[in-house]
Amino acid sequence: MKARLMLALSAAALTLAVGPAFADGELHIYNWGDYTNPKLIEKFEKQYNVKVTLDDYDSNETMLAKVRTGNTGYDIVVPSDYTVKIMVEEGLLEKTEPDQMSNFKNVKPQFVDVYWDSGRHYTVPWQFGTTAFAVNTDKYKGDINTYAILFDPPAELKGQINMLDDMNSILHAAERYLGLPRCGADKANLKKVNDLLLKAKPDWKTFSYDTITKMTSGDVIVTQTWNGAAYRMRQKMPAVKYAQPKEGIEGWMDNVAVLKGAKNMENAKLFQNFLMEPENAALISEFAGYDNGIEGSHKFLPADFAGSPEVTPPAGSPTPEFVPPCPPDVVKIYNQIWTNLRK
Repeated sequence: MKARLMLALSAAALTLAVGPAFADGELHIYNWGDYTNPKLIEKFEKQYNVKVTLDDYDSNETMLAKVRTGNTGYDIVVPSDYTVKIMVEEGLLEKTEPDQMSNFKNVKPQFVDVYWDSGRHYTVPWQFGTTAFAVNTDKYKGDINTYAILFDPPAELKGQINMLDDMNSILHAAERYLGLPRCGADKANLKKVNDLLLKAKPDWKTFSYDTITKMTSGDVIVTQTWNGAAYRMRQKMPAVKYAQPKEGIEGWMDNVAVLKGAKNMENAKLFQNFLMEPENAALISEFAGYDNGIEGSHKFLPADFAGSPEVTPPAGSPTPEFVPPCPPDVVKIYNQIWTNLRK
């Protein structure tokens, strides 16, 4: 009996060890646009014989609204930190226990006990970075390390600024410029934010997430953007410089999560584990231009990646601030400010 049991256990262990290599079926991913390396998907498909489909969205709010309707057909989503917390609280994500997966050992320690998923029971890192703005320094020679560039621009920048079509990024930037707390409920302070935005709006040209095209086409001189997008801009236009505003800077991390009741659950878990392999995490960074939170990935990236000013800010740069979801009463007023701004 003992011999038979040992034989059975050995066979089961062998099946578990080689099983993923023979995985098949489908995986449906819903991710931010222009954010997924085709080589990453091709590698996963080939390694596990899984057919991947990929759709994209332009904001956390767009993704969240769709997921809340149910029956999306997606297995994987890639929410930012504060959105993960919301989705966990609403029961929208599967507890896949990435912390028990074989490649979890590669996650950098600072990204394990994070406020949005302490211990990593739901998500694995995708990319992390900051949100500020980039400037074409061929067109503007002044100091760029202040939010005055966006909210009180000099004459030569008026009408030459693109802003992200993103409520939280704009309102939090305005709060930093005014020296106000994030998510503060004080109505007098929120009125100051509203007044600042309405005053600055005539100086802005557009609201768009397509920041790389906006800048590299010459459509604008300044764009609110993310550090990785600025890195990619600079590859095409060397004069682009990413700001490190003295008033503070927004930090964020996008994370790979599995939707509750996902049809292709096992393939989704395979994908999470796959992404924590350093060489695979490097493929994400190679394409998108952001760091990834996985130890050992930099050796698979271009030599100048880790030392670039966008990925590794100069000494004295502000420490990125990760902002949890705001209280509902503040969100209500934020929405009113945003609706008024976007009229």
